[in-house]
Amino acid sequence: MSGTHRIHIEHVSRVEGHGNLRINTREGVVEEVRLEIVEANRFFESFVLGMPPEDIAQTVSRICGICCVGHQLAALKAVEAAVGIVPDAQTVVLRKLLNESQFLQSHALHLYFLAVPDYVGAKSVLPLAQSQPELVRRALKLKKLANDFTAVIGGRTLHPMTPTLGGFRKLPDRDALIDIRHRLAASIPETEAMVEFVGTLDIPPLERETEYVSLRHPDEYALYDGVIYSSVTGEQKEVAEYRSVTNEFTVPHSTAKWARWNRDSYMVGALARVNNNYAQLHPAAQEVAERLGFSVPCYNPYQNNIAQLIEMVHCTHHCLTLLDEILSCELTKEEVRYDTTAGRGAGAVEVPRGVLFHEYSFDETGMCIGADAVIPTSQNVSNIEKDMQAFVPQLLGQVDESTLAHRMEMLLRAYDPCISCSVHLLDVEFV
Repeated sequence: MSGTHRIHIEHVSRVEGHGNLRINTREGVVEEVRLEIVEANRFFESFVLGMPPEDIAQTVSRICGICCVGHQLAALKAVEAAVGIVPDAQTVVLRKLLNESQFLQSHALHLYFLAVPDYVGAKSVLPLAQSQPELVRRALKLKKLANDFTAVIGGRTLHPMTPTLGGFRKLPDRDALIDIRHRLAASIPETEAMVEFVGTLDIPPLERETEYVSLRHPDEYALYDGVIYSSVTGEQKEVAEYRSVTNEFTVPHSTAKWARWNRDSYMVGALARVNNNYAQLHPAAQEVAERLGFSVPCYNPYQNNIAQLIEMVHCTHHCLTLLDEILSCELTKEEVRYDTTAGRGAGAVEVPRGVLFHEYSFDETGMCIGADAVIPTSQNVSNIEKDMQAFVPQLLGQVDESTLAHRMEMLLRAYDPCISCSVHLLDVEFV
């Protein structure tokens, strides 16, 4: 409470990857607030050089074990743009189902296992198995359903094998789709119970206005297709112009690149999407938002967890609609052909942590000669640090040192970062 603190947290827990927090204050004056990304560089953009178009998506899905579906879909869209493939309506619907199954997987994992312990005074989900066993059972049930959903469409839960350029190597089994639809409809009361539980949590009231960036689509809540949209200017850019949005740069204390567009930082993810596209949420998701007191625009990054729950409700209901559409007709095997020519293409999808960009270039022999991936967490890092720099002065003198440190850890976890994914290096000289 003296206003002098030296808080150095090495490797914040319950986040994917390695990040450190440094907070130094002296007599009520903030001297330093820094989020250090210390993850080792990764080289996926170099791995794919020399590969043919059909091999790239399977390779880059290994960037992440949580957002593997999103990396695969963004890569497929980028390669298709480069070689001139336009998927048919059946493929698009199946890809949307696959993508949203990933949202259900990831949001359930983060909310129940990583975020909720912060609000109930537990160090991890393990003590909750004793104190709130029904909560943990519900979490495991929803996660299992989402895992099975991904496997039905994609062939397996992690790094799906069935999606390919222009279609699917193997179409999902009709009976399996019917079963998933039944289980998904039956899961609505489970999600409703989570809404009731979340309504009892004490969300920190801190707010900071920032720029929210997401995909936007005129006809739907944009998770698979759309243009890039800024909440600050209302500007819309085509996905092919993504570099003029991300404007990546480096800082000495981060192995991840940072990003900025119209301001010195921006936020992507569930809160950005709900802020930008609230009107297109399923009515059931809007009703949940109203019950939880969530209104847009919302400038509280801790509410990103609430936005994730709102998206879980949306995806559940939207997937039921998409499944009905798929089940109303016979699935047909796609025949995909393309010419081996030089080309360049970019693709984007929303993944649980925000908008993800991939870009690939090919020479006249069809071999990859250039690759780029811009990850949601690398786009968020600057904004997270600026949130911390804004909130620490507000908390000084109001809370003790341990509470101050915990609030900043909670803030980082609220963004649901995937730090390992965020660290990329392309230019490698092998000697």
